[in-house]
Amino acid sequence: MPEVGDLVVATVTRVEDYGAYVKLDEYSGIEGLVHISEISTTWVRNIREHARQGQKLVLKVLRVSSQRNQIDLSLRRVTGREKSEKMLEWKKERKAEAILKSAADKLKKTEEDAEDIRKILLDKFGGLYSPLEEALDEGPEVLVKGGLSSEWAQAIAEVTKTKIRLERSKVRGTVSVTCHKPGGVEIIKQALMSAKKIRKPRGSEVKIYSIGSPKYRIEVEAPSFEAAEKTLSLAVEEVLGPSRRLAAREGSLDEMVDETMPKMFEIHSEGDMPGLWHPD
Repeated sequence: MPEVGDLVVATVTRVEDYGAYVKLDEYSGIEGLVHISEISTTWVRNIREHARQGQKLVLKVLRVSSQRNQIDLSLRRVTGREKSEKMLEWKKERKAEAILKSAADKLKKTEEDAEDIRKILLDKFGGLYSPLEEALDEGPEVLVKGGLSSEWAQAIAEVTKTKIRLERSKVRGTVSVTCHKPGGVEIIKQALMSAKKIRKPRGSEVKIYSIGSPKYRIEVEAPSFEAAEKTLSLAVEEVLGPSRRLAAREGSLDEMVDETMPKMFEIHSEGDMPGLWHPD
């Protein structure tokens, strides 16, 4: 059963004047009700203008009664962003289930065998799609470590290669770094090295390019724009933060200024890049 506050994908089964009945696609078709008062933020003249039989909706769980097996849901409390993100997640999970079925067919396994694999993945990874992406990026060993046999892991990885294409995002920012204290070059070098070694999301990569002293470009590549954006922020802070603290404490360092902060999170096109900065 879902919990209060969860977002769920549901299919409208019938529409009445007082509300719309739906079945929850992710919970074995459990039935729920969207009362007319939870259909829209504006006055509803005709509920059928907002919900129709067979329509897929993203809904928010308001109340759950396990005794009566009843779930009250809301459409009006779901934001546009929540709707798009939830539908994308749901579609990915459906694709992952199709991949598991194809892998089972490839191995001539039963539906029960595939269901066992599904449970293992959900138990270990909390979802079906993310471990398939990891296997695509790092190899079937990821699935073996998660508890699958080598046979299943290899079959799933092979099918995944034909069904999923990893998309990567890049973001970049420029920092200006100066230090007039003796040993300033080494201080700057350490700050940039620290930025390259920050703890980052799986599959993310940080590169630092010299674009003419005192300017350096920090470029991040990651599986998603959100991960790339977050990693870039951490990298910039790693460069600027310690030096600012040291400057405040000793009064000996010029403040490092990020000259492109307002534009820092733009996605750039592929092309020739300036010389790659090496810590040594």
